[in-house]
Amino acid sequence: MAIAVHLRVNGTDRQLNVEPRLLLVHLLRDVCNLTGTHVGCETGICGACTVLVDGSAVKSCTMFAAQADGAEVRTIEGLANGTLHPVQQGFWECHGLQCGFCTPGMIMASVQLLARNPTPTRSEIAHGLEGNLCRCTGYSHIIDAVEYAAAREEVTRG
Repeated sequence: MAIAVHLRVNGTDRQLNVEPRLLLVHLLRDVCNLTGTHVGCETGICGACTVLVDGSAVKSCTMFAAQADGAEVRTIEGLANGTLHPVQQGFWECHGLQCGFCTPGMIMASVQLLARNPTPTRSEIAHGLEGNLCRCTGYSHIIDAVEYAAAREEVTRG
């Protein structure tokens, strides 16, 4: 039995028939061919699968695709628009990644964090990213990257 699901993924409308048990992460990776969203723990602990659904960071391995019916979904592939997003640029400039496995989810969580708090402190950044795990960097470069992005976004907003 398939369920009709309509969602907007990175600005593109999608009308799909999906199995009721299909997870959003698998819809994005396997049906939409957007493999930037990583599958990590598959239990919602690591955050590698974080995407934005209607502007809120969600762990797509814990959300059914049918729950995204009518939603706007933004993945790492939809972040850059001709040039890198300030958060992506921050990760590049500040060495906020090593192996890169957590990076897409970490970036998407950072985008939501900055949308809600454009000028966070280091402590607020650490708290805002606590649902995303990284085994390589020790987080200081990731926090530097978010601070970098906050400074750049402030310049573009002003």
